[in-house]
Parts: sequence; C-alpha cells; structure tokens
Amino acid sequence: MDNRVAQRIRELIVEGALPPGARVAEATIAERLGVSRTPVRNALPALASEGLLEPAGKRGYAVRNFTVEDSYRATEIRCLLEGYAARELAARADRGPIVAELRKVLAEGDAIFAKGHVVKADESAYAAMNGRFHDLIVGGAQGSLLADLIHRVYTVPFVAPNVVAFNHMSLDDIYPILMTGNHQHHAIVDAIDAGQPDVAETLMRGHSSPARRSLGLEGGQAAPTSGPRPQL
Repeated sequence: MDNRVAQRIRELIVEGALPPGARVAEATIAERLGVSRTPVRNALPALASEGLLEPAGKRGYAVRNFTVEDSYRATEIRCLLEGYAARELAARADRGPIVAELRKVLAEGDAIFAKGHVVKADESAYAAMNGRFHDLIVGGAQGSLLADLIHRVYTVPFVAPNVVAFNHMSLDDIYPILMTGNHQHHAIVDAIDAGQPDVAETLMRGHSSPARRSLGLEGGQAAPTSGPRPQL
C-alpha cells in the first residue's frame, strides 16, 4: 500500500496537481487518494529522500522546487558515474555472481515487454526492475565513494532509476523509449560479462540517451509542456 501511495503522490507532482512549494498535508492527501493517513505518513519521508519533497515546518513537507533542466543535467552526471561503475565491475575477476543476478533482472525486464506494449500496471514492476539493475552495477563496482556520489545525484527529483511516472506520456510513446533502455541493459550486461571495461563504460554512459527522451529533452532543450518522466 505504501508504495502505491508514494507512486500516486509522485504522479500528482508530475501532473502539477501538487506544484513546487505546495505544502503536502497528510490529511488532505489521504482524503484525495481515498486512503488512511498512515500510508501517506509512511510515504512522505521516502519521497523526501528521493528529492521530491523538502521539510517544511516542524514535521511537514512541501514540494521541492526544481526544473526539468535540473533533472536533465543530473541524469547526465548519473550516467557518467554509473559508466565508471560499469567499467570497474567489468574489470573485476569476481564479477560472475553479479552478472548472474543481472541476468535475472534482464529476464524480469523482458517479461514486462513480452506482450509488445506496456500498461499502467507495469509502472511499479518496471521501477523495481530498473532500480535493481542499476543498484547491482553500482554495488558490484565495490567503491564506497563512487556509490555515495551516485546516490547524491539520485536525490535530484526524478533521477533515481527506480522513480518512474508514466502519466506525462501516452503508453504507446513510452513503450519504444523503455524498450530502447531494455536493449541497452542487455548490451551493458554482455560487455560486463565479457570483461570489456571500455565497452561497458561507453554503453552505460550512452544510456542517458533514452533517459533524455523520457525527460522530454533533446539537444539540451526542454519541451515546452514537458515534465519529468520515467528513468532508464
């Protein structure tokens, strides 16, 4: 329940129903979503850790001010750092167990797309799969400083790979973007498995291309009516 409530609050932020600076009151949100206050209370700190909310008052939260450009630039930095993580993992002689776990995650991704389209219900499954994929690569690099830097970037709104919001695009438009990301996941894991650090790093850095498209940005320019969208 808490995850579903957190996802719905994310969507309210994406849609602009909760604009930057707006106070997020437990009672008001609970009534709006038709749930009790408890799952809302549990969801708010998690959303604050993602950078979507910020403390306001003694125990309250407000929607954090951010722009699509903020998310775009942080996504670029994220992919650079994760590229280095992929390089480090591909160079490790003990990468086998991580590769095996990554293959399981790839199978989860393939299952999501096997029907040839995505539905609203795929949102949480994709978010969980994508989060595990990136976490395995970052953790597999076994660099605490690198992991700390990457997770600091994740606090910029809509940059963490396990944060998605399908609402701003039609499902037909989302499908090819996410499929591109899924194909890239396979290529990245193949390079890591083959012990090709240069290739793994290049592919992981290139993973920012579908992420830019999902944010509605091409060539560094924001689409005039676009907001943050699913991450890859």
